[in-house]
Amino acid sequence: TAVSLLLWQRYIPSLSSEPTKKTQEKNGASLRRLMGYTKPFFLYYILDLLKSWSNVVPSGEMAIPHYTGRMTDWIMNEDEPEAFTHAITVMSLITIMSAVSEFVCDLIYNITMSRIHTFIQGQVFKAVLKQEIAFFDTVHTGDIVSRITTDTNTMSESLSEKLSLLMWYFMRVTFLFIFMLRLSWKLSLFTALGLPIILVIPELTGKFYQSLSVKVQESLARANDVAMETFSSMKTVRSFANEEGETERYRKKLEDTYSLNKTEAAAYAVSTWTNSLSSLALKVSILYYGGRLVTGKDVSSGDLVSFVLYELQFASAVEVLMSYYPHVKKAVGASEKIFEYVDRQPQVPPEGSLAPKVLRGNVHMKNITFAYPKRPDTPVLKGFSLELKPGEVTALVGPSGAGKSTCVSLLERFYQPQDGEILLDEQPLYSYQNQYLHDKIAVVSQEPVLFARSVRENIKYGREGATDEEMIRAAELANAHTFISDLSKGYDTDAGEKGGQVSGGQKQRIAIARALIRQPKILVLDDATSSLDTESEHLVHEALRKNFNQCAVLLIAHKLSTVEKANHIIFLKDGEVIEEGTHEELLGKGGAYAQLVEKQNTAFQRSPEFG
Repeated sequence: TAVSLLLWQRYIPSLSSEPTKKTQEKNGASLRRLMGYTKPFFLYYILDLLKSWSNVVPSGEMAIPHYTGRMTDWIMNEDEPEAFTHAITVMSLITIMSAVSEFVCDLIYNITMSRIHTFIQGQVFKAVLKQEIAFFDTVHTGDIVSRITTDTNTMSESLSEKLSLLMWYFMRVTFLFIFMLRLSWKLSLFTALGLPIILVIPELTGKFYQSLSVKVQESLARANDVAMETFSSMKTVRSFANEEGETERYRKKLEDTYSLNKTEAAAYAVSTWTNSLSSLALKVSILYYGGRLVTGKDVSSGDLVSFVLYELQFASAVEVLMSYYPHVKKAVGASEKIFEYVDRQPQVPPEGSLAPKVLRGNVHMKNITFAYPKRPDTPVLKGFSLELKPGEVTALVGPSGAGKSTCVSLLERFYQPQDGEILLDEQPLYSYQNQYLHDKIAVVSQEPVLFARSVRENIKYGREGATDEEMIRAAELANAHTFISDLSKGYDTDAGEKGGQVSGGQKQRIAIARALIRQPKILVLDDATSSLDTESEHLVHEALRKNFNQCAVLLIAHKLSTVEKANHIIFLKDGEVIEEGTHEELLGKGGAYAQLVEKQNTAFQRSPEFG
């Protein structure tokens, strides 16, 4: 046990340790990391399992050839009649002990591997959630889901079933060869000479099979991406009556996967066929050479019978061992994609350690220049500066694509600016703890996302452990309590996937309540009341002014009537500040803001003609 523990520590790295090699060092490194996933749960189980297998399980079936040989000698010589009874008795006892031990070991192994599967999936999911927002902008959702589900299932299946059998048959082969050596070293050496053929061929076919496995997983991810995109945009698909088009698009992706699956199946068939053929050739050669040794009196008839039976078990074990080898290769192929996510470091500075008990909420964005990772040559913000002060409302206005929502993303630390700095209470934004930062900054967007949970759970999602009284208070401030109470199950009504069971205005008010329950120091409303009628919008803003007068508010709106009472208004165009001031000051300048106000007033006056 001590030796096994030392070997385990030497060759099987701990999952919790940081990876020291890139995933390009595949095969052996990936397999060792796969085994590393078993360590938190399986170290002592595997030692006991190996001990049981090595002491009892191999002895059951492996005892049969030995005692069959002894009975053969008894039949040939017809002496020592008690040898027959003794052989039968010993074989029966060993077989019973072997069966019981195998049952216990299988039970322990399967239960443990089920836990490992859950652990692996959770670790991959956790690693993905740690990535920066830019990662989700560049990687398709279908790829991510495929890694977390399909690839982890493939990897776990190979770990639990195929790897178990691989280990079991490896030990079986080892013990069988030892018994064969005891009977005849010449026959054993002859058998060993044929092993390279049996071992090299599967290695060559296994590499090809592994590369195909990676391609199949990538193809499945592309198909999943099409399906998820279609389901998430179902209303658009239906409005354009394009169900057939999306079905055909998905079918083509499945055809690509099917084509790869056929090639993969052919590679597997070739691998197993070559294993069987080489094993058969070895058996025939051993029978011929063994007969020559019996004729020359080098071995007895009983020893030859025992050796042949051992060799049949040996060849069968090697054949099974090699047939499961491609499956482990497939697990390695699937794991390489998973390890890319597990090893990937977020492309943002690590979170800081600041979590002051008192936060004023003063934000200063200084000379910010920023371009999205997917469009690095197209700056969205150019030398942009902004200051948010506690108790004041600062409004950002301007045409679509000016960079208003980008400011919000930077404030939430979804991205890092290429130039400039963002300060919170005179400290760099990245120096704060991530959880603390998002507790103090609450954002409500134009298209808020609600989860497929009850309204109660959606609002309390804003602050874990919030009471029902705090939830109702937040809903009242968001002018949402009345309509929520009128729902079929009140606060326990299911909001539906992405809030599909409530209207756009109701969704926005629930999202505002979710933000307010945090009691933030900085509140960002990114066109958050665009779906509300004038009266509801007025009630929400009045409630915010009365109850959050010490909160720094950033207000982004296309309806300029919403921002008239802001303390400071910034007009943004093409990522640059064109003008800034109060509503009256900007109107007096007669610039871009005044022109936009005039256009909206003109459109409002004409709207009844179309109503």
